[in-house]
Amino acid sequence: MSASVIVCDGCCCGRVEKGHDKVPIEELKQAWKDSDLEGSDKVKLTISGCLGPCSMHNVSLLKTEQGQIWLGKLSEYEHYQALVDWAVEVSKTDDQVEIPEILLSHRFERNSV
Repeated sequence: MSASVIVCDGCCCGRVEKGHDKVPIEELKQAWKDSDLEGSDKVKLTISGCLGPCSMHNVSLLKTEQGQIWLGKLSEYEHYQALVDWAVEVSKTDDQVEIPEILLSHRFERNSV
């Protein structure tokens, strides 16, 4: 099984008119290309419709064989760059890579929101 980075661009995420920060979709796609991740079987980038936990706005989901890591309230470009950095590390090693420190405070349990 390959790992996945799923970035919400649904009803709330990235909607600046609702007071949320922009989700840098095009920048993520370009970073995926620049990092030689595009077309990789190791880590896939998916831009998704609504993932559900709208109260956490700007949600991303990391999926590996070990499980799922939900991240919310991503508000800075550095948060999204950290997703790319994580994906690069996974593509070089395996999917047991820890999430970057900058994302730790954004982790949440899906069933608790």
